[in-house]
Amino acid sequence: MGLGLSALTRLAGSKVIERAGLRKPVQNLVSAGTRNGFRVAGAAGRTFKSAQKLGKPARLAPAEDTGLFDLTPSEDQQLIVETVTEFAAEQLRPAAADADAKLQAPEGLLSRAAELGITLVGIPEELGGVGTERSVVTNALVAEALAHGDLGLAVAVLAPSAVSTALVAYGDEQQQADYLPAFVGENVPAAALALQERTALFDPFKPATKARRTPKGYQLDGVKSLVPRAADAELFIVSADLEGRGPALFLVESSNAGVTIETEPAMGLRGAATGKLHLEKVALPAGALLGGGKAEVFTEVVRLSRLGWAALAAGTAKAVLDYVVPYVNERKAFGEPVSHRQAVAFSVADIAIELEGLRLVALRAAARAEQGKPYAREVALARKLATDKGMQIGSAGVQLLGGHGFVKEHPVERWYRDLRAIGVMEGAVLL
Repeated sequence: MGLGLSALTRLAGSKVIERAGLRKPVQNLVSAGTRNGFRVAGAAGRTFKSAQKLGKPARLAPAEDTGLFDLTPSEDQQLIVETVTEFAAEQLRPAAADADAKLQAPEGLLSRAAELGITLVGIPEELGGVGTERSVVTNALVAEALAHGDLGLAVAVLAPSAVSTALVAYGDEQQQADYLPAFVGENVPAAALALQERTALFDPFKPATKARRTPKGYQLDGVKSLVPRAADAELFIVSADLEGRGPALFLVESSNAGVTIETEPAMGLRGAATGKLHLEKVALPAGALLGGGKAEVFTEVVRLSRLGWAALAAGTAKAVLDYVVPYVNERKAFGEPVSHRQAVAFSVADIAIELEGLRLVALRAAARAEQGKPYAREVALARKLATDKGMQIGSAGVQLLGGHGFVKEHPVERWYRDLRAIGVMEGAVLL
């Protein structure tokens, strides 16, 4: 995503914004099945084709290494966080309960989210975007701010940028020319990073989906699970075991023969409209292999995805904390606020402590990633904390509300269900 004040300023003055009638809203930002469960053919709304010839792939430069570890947001980052937080509060939070019940985002919400330019600003200028350098920290802050509104809808909003980010980082010149122009246009395609499979103790490095070489390219067979916005997606990045040699990533268009979608409602993330992606003898050209099939590329995708889930967990955990503090201060029992009870006060304090630890570890991993430093250890710690402490915070939130924590009148029960997904999910988001 690489959001920045300079990028937003450039976005506010772009002709695309002028034609869409969005100049004033963007300038204001700168200044301030149930789909029925049946299988259907994948969305086939467009044909991807090259808009220009590229001599070499375009990449975003790594961030400067200042030699300091300082998590104080810059003025640009603070503006971005405030903007996205306002959007999440005004657009995502009010729509979350309805999206959870209907298993899809309300009509128009995701197009309004696209107006933020989340995909546009993560694409280099030479490819029509406004990105100048990679900023994993800013991406993490954006994911956290969106998840403060709703985790499921945040995943739906961020899913296309996972694909465009992967194309910028690992796509060759032809792949970038074919697909990235669609992500900088007025109608950003729904897209998804599909790593998850419905297997006990799923290991993303050992996918059951198989890819084999053919005279014309590759053939994929398998099923991907919990793919966000699967029924609407026009482009997927899919992981598959390449002839027993290990996992690799492939670009799969929904219009490919053999691609079908089945809805897959889950306990949480229901606003993300998750589904199964069925691949049955899907024929792909040789150019569909992303990143040259290199093991280090796949490893980095998994790490950056896990980091994204840690940031999302921090955002939703913060929503829990911000909700329970006024609740326990206002809720009275035996003539006084329940927060006067030591057990309640300690439980709220534990939420705040664990949340701060999770955020610090996740942002440290993001800071090292964007500077090109080793960050595997930090991602592993962030993943562990997000899984354990995120679920713990969700459970504590439900407990602190007592009977109110069990009913849908209050959003904490939904946040608890969503936070349980953190330890399960692979892919879908990418910082």
